[in-house]
Amino acid sequence: MASSRYRVTPAQIGNSFGLRLTAAFYRDHPQFKGAPGQVEVLSNDTMLLRFEPSERPGAEPEDESLMLGLFLDLLTREALTAAAGPVPYTEAMAAEDDELLAGVTVDTMETVGAPAEE
Repeated sequence: MASSRYRVTPAQIGNSFGLRLTAAFYRDHPQFKGAPGQVEVLSNDTMLLRFEPSERPGAEPEDESLMLGLFLDLLTREALTAAAGPVPYTEAMAAEDDELLAGVTVDTMETVGAPAEE
């Protein structure tokens, strides 16, 4: 992930003091909006702010869903602009694919790092 810098300004919130991040930060990193966190003081002029965003159950990582969406958009655009139009997937194509994949073992790991079931 590329490093980005965002301006932080002091803010008084009720009787407490806080830090205000710019709207650009939350626009670029929406996973941190409303997320709790903690601060670790590293030296007299340096601190580490760590957010703890909650993951939505069943949510895909953003990069994977973005790439899948872009790939599907490309396929749709190519299918619609092809001279012959979309080509239906036939039983003959399926048989050819099965022949190509004969003997290939597919690793279907449910979680990262878990061994595949045989």
